[in-house]
Amino acid sequence: MILDSLKNSRLYEGLNPLFAKAFDFIHTADFATLPNGISEIQGKDIYVNMIQEGKLKLPENAPLEVHDKYIDIQVLLEGEETYGWAERGECVGPRGEMNTEKDVLLFDGKPSLTFTVKAGEFCIFFPSDGHAPMIGDPEKTVKKCIVKVRV
Repeated sequence: MILDSLKNSRLYEGLNPLFAKAFDFIHTADFATLPNGISEIQGKDIYVNMIQEGKLKLPENAPLEVHDKYIDIQVLLEGEETYGWAERGECVGPRGEMNTEKDVLLFDGKPSLTFTVKAGEFCIFFPSDGHAPMIGDPEKTVKKCIVKVRV
């Protein structure tokens, strides 16, 4: 997992051959006009899943999730969001099998740590990272962009 400010995103481009293009999109996109839903950046190798307004959840309602095929670059555009994190190997209580179509497996277990992200910051979650997004005051919403990058 990586947590940093968008102004430092160039430091991470060498970690994956697709990161440079993903971060170029993040830095140049007009998020006010980007439609909610999936928009391809480079076919199925890089795409964005835009969440216009997402309601936050209490920690007990935010399960840990993992992915096999994609790395998440989650960028907070407005608001404040808390995440839970656990090493994938420490995630317990799987809720069924990996949904290969959606590339997600949820867990009932608890995160080993939590952290809060503010607008202008981003997180990168690799397949080795269990993450529980959208934690916070259920009366509040956030606006975020999730860029999916093929492993």
